[in-house]
Amino acid sequence: MHRFLISAAHKSSGKTTVSIGLAAALRARGLVVQPFKKGPDYIDPLWLGLAAGRACRNLDFFLSADDEIRAQFARFGHDADVCLVEGNKGLYDGLALDGANSNAALARLLNLPVVLVLDARGMTRGIAPLILGYQAFDRQIRIAGVILNRLGGSRHESKLRAVIEHYTDVPVLGAIHENEHLALIERHLGLMPVNEAPAAGPRIADIAGRIAAQVDLDALLKVSRDDTPLPPPAPRQAAAGAPLRLAIARDEAFGFYYADDLDALAAAGATLVPFDTLRDASLPACDALLIGGGFPESFLDALEANTALRASVRAAIEAGLPTYAECGGLMYLARSIAWQGKVRRMVGVIPGDVTMHEKPVGRGYVVLAATARHPWRAAAKQAKPLRAHEFHYSSLDHLAADVQFAYDVKRGHGIDGAHDGIVYKNLLASYTHLRSTGDCDWPSRFVDFARRCKMLGCFQESPRCSE
Repeated sequence: MHRFLISAAHKSSGKTTVSIGLAAALRARGLVVQPFKKGPDYIDPLWLGLAAGRACRNLDFFLSADDEIRAQFARFGHDADVCLVEGNKGLYDGLALDGANSNAALARLLNLPVVLVLDARGMTRGIAPLILGYQAFDRQIRIAGVILNRLGGSRHESKLRAVIEHYTDVPVLGAIHENEHLALIERHLGLMPVNEAPAAGPRIADIAGRIAAQVDLDALLKVSRDDTPLPPPAPRQAAAGAPLRLAIARDEAFGFYYADDLDALAAAGATLVPFDTLRDASLPACDALLIGGGFPESFLDALEANTALRASVRAAIEAGLPTYAECGGLMYLARSIAWQGKVRRMVGVIPGDVTMHEKPVGRGYVVLAATARHPWRAAAKQAKPLRAHEFHYSSLDHLAADVQFAYDVKRGHGIDGAHDGIVYKNLLASYTHLRSTGDCDWPSRFVDFARRCKMLGCFQESPRCSE
């Protein structure tokens, strides 16, 4: 087996492009590649998963204990030839002063060698003290090699190789020259998600070819070899209870779902039934509804134009359909979204209007406490502060005074700085993104709630659904 963590000296060094290219290039060699991403992220994992042909899994110190991270790494990596972990930010960056949640800490926890992607623009001899400093800062970290990125040409590459060879013992695994074709598609809030990029497949193949031509894949596999097997996971227990049809919005506007959450929903007994908010005229036949995050502001005209689906969604929620919406889903369920001088009508079941801003309103980790209004909260004796994350540039304005909230915000912003999670009938809609972990088994609680609603006949009438 081969395992390694790709990191950098600082963010925006090109490690995501390199990681995507390596995952696809190694896969093209016939190797089974399991990608992982450190921290809370939807977009990079979508690209990495498409490149590797296996769903990317997130590893997050804030949301999971060390033992859970180890177990997750083993669960999804035990049958892979290559485990590729992409870090976030720089190798030693993190929230804690002692680096307890840094990329380096993850490398230590999982016993991973580090491949450092270095943005070498404008650098020559100064590359040596940078590498030496990263080696010396934490002797428990093994920097197995560097990949030089954004080089100015062959002469620049030769100088850097000579300097690194003379002053350090770190091998140069690759030297990637500046090339506009290696840039991933970006727009107003960063990298464009795969579900919005119709040419993502060919784009990845092109990047893989360019990376494979400039990185010594054999040398990478040599320095990352680890013959210690990862333990296979214990089999999941079959879900108890009647099967449930869960309609899930999956299209260009909505695509932010953690693979772990989708697995957990299925394990809880839900059959995931995708629908398209841009094109479908009605919801599919369903017992519950899930609308995840995304960028609905990029599709305002199409979302407004699909009046039939908006009416179908509103009628279903008004009839009591158990519904969970996160961030972009919350925005879609509001009365309207305003962005770049235009205002477009949305579903209108949430009594508020969304306004997009140029700077983040809520960004980072959050800690929440469930209120008595939460429709599928854990039992009081099991309740713990809920750890999650948020990333939104929008605010929810003009809310009615009698709005009920599912969460008190202890850290973060949520809807108004103090509350998050609007509760209306059997709907819960929040800016917070949850992730299924040992301390937050939200998928099984939501499925159980929907199953109880179905059994008790909570709907006032059958939702407007089609087979």
